[in-house]
Amino acid sequence: MHKDLDPGSATADDFRLEIAPQGWQLACRPDQTLLLAALAAGVRLPHSCRNGTCRACMSRLTQGRIRYRIEWPGLLAEEKAQGWILPCVAYACEGPLQLQAPQAQALAPREAPPGTLSPPAVDKSVHSTRMEDASD
Repeated sequence: MHKDLDPGSATADDFRLEIAPQGWQLACRPDQTLLLAALAAGVRLPHSCRNGTCRACMSRLTQGRIRYRIEWPGLLAEEKAQGWILPCVAYACEGPLQLQAPQAQALAPREAPPGTLSPPAVDKSVHSTRMEDASD
């Protein structure tokens, strides 16, 4: 089953990204890394450095093509040949894309990046306390 995450925000230039095996579908802008697209849609991929060195976000791309913002991210040639990518520095260049990320999780509302979810309801009720004068 596929679940569209924020389908109304996609534009004609966006790429379609599926997070598998969960089946989550989301839009990825050409100027946005796969990691940032996932986070903006409310999907947490493991990550740490966001610059292609720690390998915490390493996932397998099974469909589509990406380009990197750095010349050679922290992957071995064999890993690249097997489809492993680093979503923190990977940009979509041919889609649709499918990313195998079984460790991906839906973000709780309080963890989502600013602007992705509605703000929590604020309790605007007025509370009043009256202090008694100790001299009475």
